[in-house]
Amino acid sequence: MRACMTVSKLLAAALAGLAVSSAASAQPAASSDRIRAHVEFLASDLLQGREAGSPGYDLAANYVASQFAQLGLKPAGDGGTYLQRVPLVAFRPADKGAYVIRGKDGSATPLVFGEDVLIGRNAGPRDHRLTAPVVFAGFGVVAPERKRDDYKGLDVKGKIVAVLNGAPASFQTEERAFYGNAHTKRVAAQKAGAVGVIFLTTPKDEVRRPFADGARTWQAWSMSWKTPDGSIHDPAPGAPGFASLSVKGAEKLFAGARKTYAEVTAAAEDAKADPPRFALPVSLDVTLKAETKAIESSNVAGLIEGSDPKLKDEVVVLSAHLDHIGITPPVNGDPINNGALDNAGGIATTLEAARAFVESGQRPRRSVLFLAVTAEEKGLLGAQYYAQNPTVTGVMVANVNLDMPILTYDFLDVVAFGAERSTLGPAVRRAAERTGVALSPDPLPEEGLFTRSDHFRFVEVGVPSTFLMTGFQNGGEAKFRGYLRDCYHKPCDDLSQGIDYAAGAKFAKINYEIARELADADERPRWNKGDFFGVRFAPAAAIADR
Repeated sequence: MRACMTVSKLLAAALAGLAVSSAASAQPAASSDRIRAHVEFLASDLLQGREAGSPGYDLAANYVASQFAQLGLKPAGDGGTYLQRVPLVAFRPADKGAYVIRGKDGSATPLVFGEDVLIGRNAGPRDHRLTAPVVFAGFGVVAPERKRDDYKGLDVKGKIVAVLNGAPASFQTEERAFYGNAHTKRVAAQKAGAVGVIFLTTPKDEVRRPFADGARTWQAWSMSWKTPDGSIHDPAPGAPGFASLSVKGAEKLFAGARKTYAEVTAAAEDAKADPPRFALPVSLDVTLKAETKAIESSNVAGLIEGSDPKLKDEVVVLSAHLDHIGITPPVNGDPINNGALDNAGGIATTLEAARAFVESGQRPRRSVLFLAVTAEEKGLLGAQYYAQNPTVTGVMVANVNLDMPILTYDFLDVVAFGAERSTLGPAVRRAAERTGVALSPDPLPEEGLFTRSDHFRFVEVGVPSTFLMTGFQNGGEAKFRGYLRDCYHKPCDDLSQGIDYAAGAKFAKINYEIARELADADERPRWNKGDFFGVRFAPAAAIADR
């Protein structure tokens, strides 16, 4: 954080947050002063960037648990506590690896770390050493409902597949995010018989997020969670992601191919065209070494039990991730990634939504679970662990997720990812109207945001879910794009950004309004009939008849 607070001031801020949060109020409206207190503590240098498994994260988790206790929420973690233990395995490259392109003419072209290639990260302690032919599989998308199979006609058994980042622009934005997700692509590659995947940066990717920026954090720990039998969760262990290649690295890989990389990416970006798919005239040598360690972290869970005897076993979940990326090599002398907007702001507004329920004086008909999750930055792991190992009995019927609201301007609109896929949609629209906020379509489909936050882990177990993003009106586009360009996952995401805490209060209010309506409605939320995600993940009983 650029303006470092003293420990005494940090403790004072924490105590102030507790004191303010214990004061009675007749109104359920969120307080900008309380949000400021929460953010100033959670984004302080004392917490060292809140990396999952670190002492700073544990301090943050205990802070949130204390807030739940002050509000009178019922402990909903393990053993009558607010904490759910999440067993994790951390892994990272032991060195920069080695990648060599070998041509049929005997040529050998090493890929340069940080310029051509960045190391892939895969769950578990496995080292990798192999040589295999490379096949270009376009986007690597298999979408039966669109009659699309990028592996059709390709022989990839025992081979490495190279795939473009993202998915076709013609796909609906949230479905595009699903098919563009690296895990989805690895699963498809494994089913096709490939032994590994490399991801190719496009020129548009390079403009949005320079490839070389990834080299700064190459030694950061990645994580996965342990299943009850002690194995490490991995969606596609047979097709690890070996590497990401820059545009320059991809050009080297395509040297001598029947199409240049420039021709391939031009076709990929043309809505009326499609990238050709073909075997490349090269093999790739891959040598990777990994180091691992077992760690533990915790989700934090607090419950308001429902008042309706018939509905109290149905649970509406409000989630937000508590972790950030911790300590990394410094930028302008600062190594601490404080995560003020990502996601101290989301946690602070979740706490205010919880307060609104408590101070309304009216218990919700359904139970409402407030869940601060760990290891979102490591692959949505805490949310995934909870979704598959819930600590609250009953059935989860909806998830409202709060992640990285850009609270540096007075937002006038929000993007509600996923809402229109289920009967959550009307509730979100009514909540927006009550708070004077407009709804806007996804302005950043190329970012694939729908699969990049915790709500998606609830979608994967069949729960209708939505995730709100502050919108582009009233200067929001410049603020959002500027944040992604300059401070996303960097130390400058700190308290010096000019945070508008009144905007935080508004964000908390709209999320409270959504959750309140879902919790009090006569009918539980249901997926729309024929919805892509409902059909894929939900049981038939959870589909709306419309």
